[in-house]
Amino acid sequence: MTEPTAVARRHVRFAIIVAALGYFVDIFDLLMFGIVRVKSLLDLGVPEADVLDVGVRLLNMQMAGLLIGGILWGILGDRRGRLSVLFGSIVLYSLANIANGLTSSVEAYAWLRFVAGVGLAGELGAGITLVSELMPKESRGWGTTIVASVGVGGAVVAALVGDFFPWRTAYFTGGALGLLLLILRIGVAESGMFKTAVRQNVPRGNFLALFSRWDRLRRYAAVILIGVPIWYVIGILVTLAPEMGIALGLPEPPSAGRAILWSYLGLVLGDFVSGALSQVFRSRRKAAGLFIGLTVVSVAIYFALGGMSLKVFYGICLLMGFGTGYWAVFVTIASEQFGTNLRATATTTVPNFVRGSVVPVMMAFQAARGPLGLLGSAVAVGVVVFAVAFLALASLDETYGKDLEFFET
Repeated sequence: MTEPTAVARRHVRFAIIVAALGYFVDIFDLLMFGIVRVKSLLDLGVPEADVLDVGVRLLNMQMAGLLIGGILWGILGDRRGRLSVLFGSIVLYSLANIANGLTSSVEAYAWLRFVAGVGLAGELGAGITLVSELMPKESRGWGTTIVASVGVGGAVVAALVGDFFPWRTAYFTGGALGLLLLILRIGVAESGMFKTAVRQNVPRGNFLALFSRWDRLRRYAAVILIGVPIWYVIGILVTLAPEMGIALGLPEPPSAGRAILWSYLGLVLGDFVSGALSQVFRSRRKAAGLFIGLTVVSVAIYFALGGMSLKVFYGICLLMGFGTGYWAVFVTIASEQFGTNLRATATTTVPNFVRGSVVPVMMAFQAARGPLGLLGSAVAVGVVVFAVAFLALASLDETYGKDLEFFET
């Protein structure tokens, strides 16, 4: 009995390492466009006055890819296995990012961001699902916390690479890292829970089943909505840092790369602390609620004090990053809400719908810019996003220590 246990533990540790490194590369590639947005578009001949609007269009293309890819990879993960997604997604987004480094037109750039988005959509959900199913129910929060905490460190490295190297080199770097990681994944073991579902011939990966019963739909929508504030902060307040900083009164625009760097440094710490607290509190809901509240406070400080100086602005980005660090808890909640036959579908689509929520959030932001101005629009959208998140969290049941060996009927 001792030898199989030792082997199983090695498999779990290896799966955690591979999932964490995969998410690291995922975040590196996902945020690279936000970091190199201005200099890449200017280099491709976009007039400076049009950089914001063109950048928003390309960001929306990437996020649309995430939405579509989330559904495709989620279904594949439940039907063909968690490992099929871990291999397929990394190949697609690595090749797409290498192609991004070779692009010579804005139109090609936009479609390659869409393809990269499709590929990036599968990484986190498959990794979290696999780790959740391999670990004991009382300690799986530690595994998902490690994956999320290490993974978001990819943004820190991306910010450094994007700031200090040409934008094409930055894309080449991300693609190369993904292809190198592909080799490491050969030794990862498949989830035993998934194998049980296959043996019992349980219907798997039916995306529409998430909408077929009110209770499932309620859980699914609520988990998505509690994550939207994270990408409101990243997509508007951080990614659009140059424009927001000027509107706040700074004499020179903040660097988007440095804003992302500081916010993700905070997010790394926040992910670890929120995940640890969810284990200490024995409650995912308490940890998530605490960090959503911290995010509200940090965003209020952003609008009140962000125009004082660049140092203060970047410091607030660090604080906002820490607040949005409940991403680790959020993805764990997603994996624990649904049965084995729909777990990969839900866990893969949920974070990508949250990422994709940047599209409607950005559309609302753009629509309100006329009557409310840049800052007024950002404030109004934020108030709605946070209010909905608190209501959604209140509707969810606690999932700490929940046995995941069950099926959705």
